[in-house]
Parts: sequence; structure tokens; C-alpha cells
Amino acid sequence: MHLIFNAINLPLLGSVDLPIGILLVFFLCLLAVVAFEFVNGFHDTANAVATVIYTKALKAQVAVPWSGFFNFLGVNVGGVAVAMGILKLVPLNELMALPVQVGACLVLAVLLASIIWNLGTWYLGIPCSSSHTLIGAMIGAGLAFTYFYGGAGVNWDKAKEIGLSLIMSPLFGFGAALLLMYFLKHVLKSEKLFHIPQGENDKPSFFVRILLITTCTLVSFFHGSNDGQKGVGLLMLILIAFLPAKFAIDHNVSNEKIMTHLAASHTTVQSVLAANQGNKMVMSLDSAITKAQTDINDKSTTDAKGTFKFRKDIQAIVKGIKAIKAEHAVVLSAADSKVLSDTSGELTKVTDFSPLWVILVISLSLGFGTMIGWKRIVVTIGEKIGNEHLNYAQGATAEIVAAATIGLSTGFGLPVSTTHVLSSGIAGAMVASGGTKNLNNGTLKNIAMAWVLTLPICIALSLVLFAVFHLFV
Repeated sequence: MHLIFNAINLPLLGSVDLPIGILLVFFLCLLAVVAFEFVNGFHDTANAVATVIYTKALKAQVAVPWSGFFNFLGVNVGGVAVAMGILKLVPLNELMALPVQVGACLVLAVLLASIIWNLGTWYLGIPCSSSHTLIGAMIGAGLAFTYFYGGAGVNWDKAKEIGLSLIMSPLFGFGAALLLMYFLKHVLKSEKLFHIPQGENDKPSFFVRILLITTCTLVSFFHGSNDGQKGVGLLMLILIAFLPAKFAIDHNVSNEKIMTHLAASHTTVQSVLAANQGNKMVMSLDSAITKAQTDINDKSTTDAKGTFKFRKDIQAIVKGIKAIKAEHAVVLSAADSKVLSDTSGELTKVTDFSPLWVILVISLSLGFGTMIGWKRIVVTIGEKIGNEHLNYAQGATAEIVAAATIGLSTGFGLPVSTTHVLSSGIAGAMVASGGTKNLNNGTLKNIAMAWVLTLPICIALSLVLFAVFHLFV
């Protein structure tokens, strides 16, 4: 453990100086996050292709790579808001102040707990949310962190925000699909849309096929933009835990650019302070800006403590700006408000970022994963949620609702379960077609059971794994 790889230059990582044991764990974590996203591809993305395969709009050998490509594209253009939301669940700043072995314990516990549960539910053919799985694992590891090291191991405010999104999205999916299906059934009244394909040669008309392919494409794209970001967040967690000096902030943003924004915000805050004399929130923000202007000289790709200190300065400024803008007692002119908002947005990019190669690795893992092992989940989605074969309208309705829900969630920076949204959308479409008797209660019970059990099981798994790994620290 005391052997050192001195100044090893690794592609994309630069010079790495870690004990050999920690370096091996680092690569194990990288492999695990790629495996997680690969499993996520064939576990969750199967939802997107189920409807086009079972309505004969596309053959499986075409639908699967098609979906994989648009998942790849979604990850690349989806931004990093969801990824950063995932990162904020765990005590990242506290981890950077502790030995790297502690970060290794947390990362491995999260990844292995997530992979174990995802593989288990995939093997049983049960559509299960990778989002629930990941968030449960992160909460479990955070609780274990609190037990061993004290402090706040879980950001409960962020956990509540994400939890509400995960609970409400399937309810929205069910209700929206029900209403849309009623509209198609009673207003549009197109017989072609409600046809149930019989046999291999019974395929949809050209326009129906275009509709179904379009909805499949949208679900695939938005799945990549949302679920793919979870993998980006996990990979960034690994990089920050093991190499905080290099990845805790974006060193590609020049000091000159940062100082320009700090100077502009400092001038503005002085103006705000003059109009709000003695206001402690404004004074605190002014102090945070001054501190960041001093500490900027300490950050570097080789100084973890200096970089960590500057990261906390930037976070304090962003938090302070948000607090002032939300406080009605603080008098702010429109011009001052705009400067502060612009500063907050620019400084957030210093801490909330992901290198392009990280996004490419995750998008490739998700895309290739989509092409393997998809069939088990597709069979459940296509055949077992309802008591009848999917008709064209049901498939299109479920995917339109899923794409819209996932897209909106990505826009708000919230993770959402593609599995639960699409499954509930299909259930809603089935109910609109023939009432609750049209649902397969056995399958729905299995999905509901997985939905209920995922969080507690993943919390317990991750907590136990952290405790076991901690024995070797």
C-alpha cells in the first residue's frame, strides 16, 4: 500500500500519484460505473423499444441499435444538471477532506449495491427503476458515512426533492396516458390506431409506423439525457473522490475569467450593501467574494487542499446569491439582480461540470448496453402489463407521455424513472381502453413490489457494503 506510482501519465487523467492499492481500487470503480451504465442500458432502455417491437413498427434488430444511438446522443447533449443533482446527495466536500480510502468505500458501496439489484431484477424480468436503485444506494452509503465519520452524510433536502420527482412522475404518467388515450378513442376515432397486430406480417400503416418510431426515438433520446446523466454524476463522484485536486473544479475556466466575475459581483454587492446597511446576508456574501479573490491563488491541479478551499468559496458565493435573491427584505435593483444572477450562473460552471470524455464514456456504455440483454424487460412491457397485446394507440400514448415527462424532468435537473413512467403510461392506456380488468394484476404487483422494495433494499445493501469495505481502511 505504500508503493507509489509517481507522476504516471494516463490518457485524459494527466499525472496520477496514488498508492498502488488505491490506484487499483480507482480502476475498479471506473470499471464498475461503466458496468452500471451498461446494465442500465439493457435494463431501462428496453422500455423505449418495447412498443415499436410489439406493434411491429420496427424489427428488434433495427429498433435496439436505433434506440442505442439516440440514447448516446441524449447523453451528449443533455447537459449536467441531473448529474450534479446526483452528486449533491452525498457529502462531497467532507469526502475531499478525508483520506481517499473513505471515498473509495463510498463509491464502491454505491456502485456494487446498484449493480446487484439491477441485475437481479433484470434476471427476473421485472421493470425496476435504476434511478430508485442508485438513489437508495447513495442514501445507504451516506448513512454509513454519518455513522463512521459524523456530520450530514445525506443531503436530505435534495433527497426529498428527488424523491418527490420519482413518486409523482409515474402518477403523472398514468393520468396523462389515460387522458390522451380517451382523447384518441373518443375524439380522433382512428381505427388504424386501435388495431392490434396479428402475426408477423400484420404491420402498421406508414403514418402509424412513423408515429411509433418517432415516439420511440424521443423516449430513447430523453432517457439518455436523464438516465445517462446519472452515470456522468457517478463517474464525476469517482474522479472527485480519488483525484480532488484535478476534478473538484473545472481548471479549464481561467483565473482571469473567474476574477472578472468575482470583481463584477463584488462591485454589485457593495452597491446592494449601501442600500441595505447592516444586512448580515449581504455582508456574508461580500466576505465570501473577498475570500474567493484571495484563495484563487491556492487552487491548482496538484494542491487538493487549496482546490477544495476554493471550491467551498465558490459554493458559498452561489448559495449567498440565491439566498439574497430569495429574501424579500433585501432591496435589489433590476440591474443588480441581473449581475448577481449572471455571476451565480458562471461560477456554478466552475464546480458543476463534466469533461467531454466522461460524457462520451457514459454515452457509449449506455448505447452498447442497450443492444444487449434487452429482451427480458421488453417481454414484460409488451405482453404482461395488460391482458391483451399492445395496440398502436396504446404504444404511442405511453411513449409520448414518457418522453414528455422525462424531458421536463431533465429540464428541471431532476432524475426520473423511465421504467416507472412508461410502465404507468401503458397501464393508463390499458385502463382507458378497457377499464382495470384490462390490467394484468400479477405483473403490476411484481412491478409495485420492486418499486416499494428497491429503496430499502438498496439502502441496506449499500450501508452493509460500506461497513465491510471500511474494515479494510
